[in-house]
Amino acid sequence: MDGRRLLPSVLAGLSIVAALAGCSDSSDEAQTPGLEPRGTVLTTVKPTRQDLTNRISLNGKVAINPVYGIVAPVDGELRYVQRQPSTTASTQATWVATVWDHGTPHKVLMPKNSILAGRLLDDRTTVTAGMPVISAKRAGYAVVADIDSALAYRISGSAKSVQGQIKNGPGPFPCKPLGTIAALPAGTIPEPPPVTPSPGATGDPKTEPAPEPPAGGAEGSEPTGLRLVCTAAKGVKLINGAAVTLDMVTDKADDVLVLPVEAIAGSQGRGKVDVVGPDRVRKTVDVVLGLTDGKVVEIKKGLQGDETVAIPGPNLPAAPENPNPGDQPSGAVG
Repeated sequence: MDGRRLLPSVLAGLSIVAALAGCSDSSDEAQTPGLEPRGTVLTTVKPTRQDLTNRISLNGKVAINPVYGIVAPVDGELRYVQRQPSTTASTQATWVATVWDHGTPHKVLMPKNSILAGRLLDDRTTVTAGMPVISAKRAGYAVVADIDSALAYRISGSAKSVQGQIKNGPGPFPCKPLGTIAALPAGTIPEPPPVTPSPGATGDPKTEPAPEPPAGGAEGSEPTGLRLVCTAAKGVKLINGAAVTLDMVTDKADDVLVLPVEAIAGSQGRGKVDVVGPDRVRKTVDVVLGLTDGKVVEIKKGLQGDETVAIPGPNLPAAPENPNPGDQPSGAVG
């Protein structure tokens, strides 16, 4: 075959091989656009300072004679006042129990316009401050709002202020909270004292009629879930069952260090954040948390304020799986 005819074919083949080799080299060196190495921190934030208000909105309704809880004022031993509860609403605060703390008595008072609905604990029980010990029934109208358990710790402290607005009705108006938001167990009414015959009586004491139980029945109060009970300002017309929106402020703080909620693992008391160093490496640190408005959280301890913090925050480790699903966890009671 003529060599002059083979030369163009050979040159064309070499060109194709060279082109393929060139493509292979360039593809090895190319990087996927916009993709950072695994573990690189892309979003960060620095702590800031601001005034913070813990404000929560609740849906409630007007109710008649709602039950609310009264708590122990201090740690100590609970001793109930041994008297039969009145069947009518009190016109002034009523002494219902005492908590003894190292020999010092602290009275538990039931507010006026209330009726004792039940004892929540046994007499001489050791209690802690804030534990519900008495259930009371408000005589008349009040506003009741059920509370989701996820909000319990955000509103567990005393409410600084509560404003109510009745749907298509009066408002806004101040609403005074009664007792605690904690869920209440079933309360019990103390048994009436035994009937003893008076001097000179001829009847058989066993056949004497027992005193009538207090209003509401001797069984006491029913259990409740988490809820807020508050009384409307004087002069506000209330209708049983009317829908009410409550705006609650539980606490305020001025010029506090805050971070976005997305940067924090945990939401109450203690949490963790990832601090990013100059080398872009994360370091998880513990922080003490304070107020939150749902957008930012107060950082009370753990940060100086000049750190760079990663978003999102660290992932908390998952609970270990039970290798024997049929077994009860440690400490469970059958």
